[in-house]
Amino acid sequence: MKKTLASIILMLLFFETSPAETKQQQPALVRQPDELARIIGYNPACVTTVYARDGQVLGYLYRQKRFPVHLDDVPRHVIQAFLAAEDSSFYDHEGIDPSAIFRALAKNISSGNIVQGGSTITQQVVKRIVLSSRRSYFRKFKEAVISYRIEHYLTKNEILNIYLNDIFLGSGAYGVEAGARSYFAKHLGDVTLAEASLLAGLPKAPSRYNPYRFPDAARVRQEYVLGRMRKLNWITDEEHKNALEQPVLLKKMPDPSWKLGAYYLDEVRRVLTNEFSEENMKKRGITLDCYGEDFLYTAGLHVHTAVDLTHQAAAERALRAGLEASSKRMGWRGPIIKLTPEEYDFFLNQAHVQEPLTPGQWVRALVLKTKKSGAKVTIGNRTGFIHVHTMRWCRRPDPSKAPEELPPITDARKVLDPGDVVWASVMDPGKNTRLHRHGVISLALEQRPRVQGALVSIEPPTGDVVALVGGYAFSKSQFNRASRARRQPGSSFKPIVFSAAIDKGYTPSSIIMDEPLVFFDPATKKTWEPKNFAGNYYGPMRMRTALVKSSNLATIKIAKSIGIKNVISRAKQLGIQTRFAHNLALSLGALNITPLNLCQAYTAFAREGSYVKPRLVLSVTDSRGREIMKNDTLAIQAIDAENAFMISGMLKEAVQRGTGVRARVLKRPVAGKTGTTNDERDAWFVGFTPYLLSGVYVGFDRWVPMGKSETGSRAALPIWVGYRLAVEDQYPLEDFTPPRKILTKHIDANCLPEGTAGF
Repeated sequence: MKKTLASIILMLLFFETSPAETKQQQPALVRQPDELARIIGYNPACVTTVYARDGQVLGYLYRQKRFPVHLDDVPRHVIQAFLAAEDSSFYDHEGIDPSAIFRALAKNISSGNIVQGGSTITQQVVKRIVLSSRRSYFRKFKEAVISYRIEHYLTKNEILNIYLNDIFLGSGAYGVEAGARSYFAKHLGDVTLAEASLLAGLPKAPSRYNPYRFPDAARVRQEYVLGRMRKLNWITDEEHKNALEQPVLLKKMPDPSWKLGAYYLDEVRRVLTNEFSEENMKKRGITLDCYGEDFLYTAGLHVHTAVDLTHQAAAERALRAGLEASSKRMGWRGPIIKLTPEEYDFFLNQAHVQEPLTPGQWVRALVLKTKKSGAKVTIGNRTGFIHVHTMRWCRRPDPSKAPEELPPITDARKVLDPGDVVWASVMDPGKNTRLHRHGVISLALEQRPRVQGALVSIEPPTGDVVALVGGYAFSKSQFNRASRARRQPGSSFKPIVFSAAIDKGYTPSSIIMDEPLVFFDPATKKTWEPKNFAGNYYGPMRMRTALVKSSNLATIKIAKSIGIKNVISRAKQLGIQTRFAHNLALSLGALNITPLNLCQAYTAFAREGSYVKPRLVLSVTDSRGREIMKNDTLAIQAIDAENAFMISGMLKEAVQRGTGVRARVLKRPVAGKTGTTNDERDAWFVGFTPYLLSGVYVGFDRWVPMGKSETGSRAALPIWVGYRLAVEDQYPLEDFTPPRKILTKHIDANCLPEGTAGF
């Protein structure tokens, strides 16, 4: 039975909640075309998905958790379930269903309250997109008019497509695809009839029927939907029975966001926010509805990155292990907190231990009793024992002394007291079977590091950044030290000085005099007397040896002879972006640079003279699959191939018999350079092969000393080694290829006067 629009609107008045609202002045019915346009041009906020280079999801960026799907990809039983629950005559009415209104009106009158509404799916779309849910005569009238009109602009399938993508289903899920992921850990195409009927019951009251919180209410609503589907003959008796009997397993689809690769994901977010900024888009003549982070978080983009999750996991493990080891070398800072006996029970009630306990897992332990051999502790309702041999490192912090200069701890009572709450790691039960037989967990004393670090790894042929870690734990600090921390590189800057020197006539066999130097600055009237790291002097040495031994004095001599302007020019040619001080201290790394930028400069040595721009984002497609951004490999020729090969050759020797000797464990041709700043405030190592270049930085966020012997070789290089050992077998063995102009000769260095050219 069809009714006129006027009669329908009159019936809608019965659904109002407050007669007092009629006394309020209502605005005129205006700007209808704009409101229609908002529905016709429906463009909801959708999830941007960021992928690793093998197609695995690295993470999601969104304001509303919505994954758009096309109606053609929605299973038939899902569509039927929602129609049965919300608007079974959807394909028959013109936006407003008079029969549904009359049914709801009769039920509301008989109950004396509003227990049922008469809104169609079209009306729900109008209410969600252009109106509010606040009830008033005017709002209901407006809703009816727009719903009637929209049916003449959009097809039924287009309206239903909007509804299924826009509807809120609770648990943070917008749209049916997000609902399937949030409740069943499935994609929509895999949802069963039983699951579809549960989903379809949610729009009426997403909180009240949430199956996680109110399973019984959700079950009642599911039965109602299945009953409606059966009554409409959309399912058979057997399908109805099977769906009722099928258990629905509730499970959220795992969200990898901000877990493995959190720093990488955040850097991708930062890069794309800048890429889609209003300023950048207008330069390209592109107009968007929104810009920057708003666009990134709502446009439903598909972002393909260069991250290799195997590399990323190895890099994160290596950096964490290296920072923890560095923290132990700095000494024991004390317990997390100290408790009185009266506070024990409260702490234990709050302590949650992830079971089962696995070797290497960290737990917070409460010390109950100590003796020389160790400490008895409790972990929740479990008993553990921290062995004194795991406390050997727990000396009192003293930055002026290296760990080996102090005796190891042999008495646990000098470290721990009853009431101390400490970090401890679970040891392998096989290492202490006696304790394990008695149900006691063997533990090692641990300490969360305050020192921070970063690791960057780039494939030189393409510039792909396969791993990037910006700190110990993203959950504790979101500051990305890999791309944003500007610190002094120390001696890891020296290859750039030596590269500039080669263009001025030096060769690896040139003789340099390593001897005391004193400089007087007339402007400041201060004297600068640089020294080598160990405080010694080597006398005459080849330039190759000067780089291998990382001689400060030889480096300064070279920089002075070629001019500091040429050093700065070479750094700029290699893409280094910073402010340069025009003094000789620059040659020892007295400048501020990010680990990512330094690694970029080093790629020129790995790829025959051209440095490559680091690529995190490979391409971006919009929600319709159209490519809107592509990053091709961008290489910039900076130095000639002969220069790059000579620097790589000297840095290979630095690994074989210099400060980078720990990297020999790879048993492959590796070039690399350590870096350490004054008072061990910053530690670096950049090491590379033709196929993979990796850089590590270690230091405090506040520029303070890390402690004696916390050098690039000791603090940064082991992290590099730990990472590279885990990924090296992904690449075939490859050495640096000598350019055709390079000739090699055996030379007696003692026969060469200073400045003699030769190789």
